[in-house]
Amino acid sequence: MNNRQLFLNHLAQTSPAPLALEIVRSEGIYLYDKDERKYLDLIAGISVSVLGHRHPAIVKAIKDQVDLYLHTLVYGEFILSPQVKLATLLTSLLPKNLSSVYLVNSGAEATEGAMKLAKKYTGRSEIISAKFAYHGSTQGAASLMFPHTFTEAFFPLLPNIKHIDFNCISCLECITNQTAAVILETVQAEYGVRLPSGNYLRQIAEKCKETGTLLILDEIQAGMGRTGSLFAFDQYGVVPDILLLAKGLGGGMPIGAFISSKEIMAGLSENPVLGHITTFGGHPVSTAAAFATLQFLVESDLIGLVEAKSNRFISHLNHPMIKEIRNAGLLMALDLDDASLVQKVINIAIQKGLITDWFLFNDRCLRIAPPLTITFEEIDQACEILLSCFNEINN
Repeated sequence: MNNRQLFLNHLAQTSPAPLALEIVRSEGIYLYDKDERKYLDLIAGISVSVLGHRHPAIVKAIKDQVDLYLHTLVYGEFILSPQVKLATLLTSLLPKNLSSVYLVNSGAEATEGAMKLAKKYTGRSEIISAKFAYHGSTQGAASLMFPHTFTEAFFPLLPNIKHIDFNCISCLECITNQTAAVILETVQAEYGVRLPSGNYLRQIAEKCKETGTLLILDEIQAGMGRTGSLFAFDQYGVVPDILLLAKGLGGGMPIGAFISSKEIMAGLSENPVLGHITTFGGHPVSTAAAFATLQFLVESDLIGLVEAKSNRFISHLNHPMIKEIRNAGLLMALDLDDASLVQKVINIAIQKGLITDWFLFNDRCLRIAPPLTITFEEIDQACEILLSCFNEINN
């Protein structure tokens, strides 16, 4: 049996029709299959590989750490240099209240930890999230999802979850002194890239402060420079009580984090102790990779070039099939207003050596979220391929 057959037989499937490309290596913005055909990766593993695939700084950090030690003990018990370096650098780049980092394995676990933290600190159980938001697929994180398309089969989920419309000012009345936390994506990613309008986030923050509610901002997709600043909330004049990071944080390695103040975070270490525990959270190899990723982002000009690169995409992608382009830096949605067209473009693009995708809550849009390392020449090449896909469908 070949690898494709073994893949279908022995690896649990997430859909009846996986892309099933057999990838054997990667380099920069390209993935290579078993026939050495290369694919321009326009989605970076869903906003993960911010420095591209196998960036030299990340590979070196991984190799150096492997020579020292791998897992030692459950997170939080030993003083491990990669964790200390990452947390120290992260907090030096964040507002003063975000001074305590809890390292986990993924974005979903960061969400779970933040939900527990908010309940513990406030003594309340109600959590408010936005409709069409995605915060993970574990049962707690999935409870935040609405509509229930992807969750109804797993009911009952957590109680006391309310859902509001993103950018709805009148919905702020739902936030009361019974609310433990409001959790929002700084930019709604899986709804096809929806940005907060006007003073929306500031008004949310003010209402949370007024009611003693914690504001959790999920930057699992929007963080790590993708929107044109290291953290997206920097652009909106608001500071969360808890920040969620993952995906791009590890530069291709699995890691997540929820970050808060030492006062708030203390709730997980007492009454009871071990309020949140994770065996592999902050794995030394992943944290070494994350430190290298963050350090390179801070010291390079990549984030400063995000706006120019996104503008290059927008200026080239002029086609009647594209009804609208929405973007927050290099997190972009090409709205075709037709799910069947989106699937056709995805399939034709793969044949032409380009990988794009759709959005969980908006299958009428194409996703563009390339590595931040993509060059202007590579952007031109990607746009040329996409336009050829559109023209092929039109003809």
